[in-house]
Amino acid sequence: MERSFRTEIESLKLGTGDTFHGEGILAVTKALLQSGVTYVGGYQGSPITHLLDVMVQAKDYMNELGVHVEACTNESSAAAMLAASVMYPVRGAVTWKSVVGTNVASDALSNLASPGVLGGALIVVGEDYGEGASVIQERTHAFALKSALWLLDPRPNLPNIVRLVEKAFELSEV
Repeated sequence: MERSFRTEIESLKLGTGDTFHGEGILAVTKALLQSGVTYVGGYQGSPITHLLDVMVQAKDYMNELGVHVEACTNESSAAAMLAASVMYPVRGAVTWKSVVGTNVASDALSNLASPGVLGGALIVVGEDYGEGASVIQERTHAFALKSALWLLDPRPNLPNIVRLVEKAFELSEV
């Protein structure tokens, strides 16, 4: 049975002065919309699955906002979507799980990191920290350094997460 995200979708519609309550990945989703993202793509996997699940179920609201949402076949195809922000002044975000997904996307990311970005591009990577959380105990920090990509690792605090999503777009556009 498919889970309904009706409540979560309604929280995405909160405006200035409203108080948001929810889990971290939903705060990221709300922050993406507040930051003027025009497309979001990705490959599902815990702990970031809800980002795409909520946006896919909120298709009508995403259409109203002019946000294209794409559930991709793998991390590499998601990373290739970022070419839109390299070539055009639009903000976009993609998401996948852990360093394993980053390894799958590495060819596309290596090419995207070199020419610069006209728009804002953000990659949301879900990493499970702690013993036994992931099959591979690598982290994406090393990949970010190698590829000269900004890596922001927010504290688990909703206002801080939202602030860093907004800052990530600003850094990308610089």
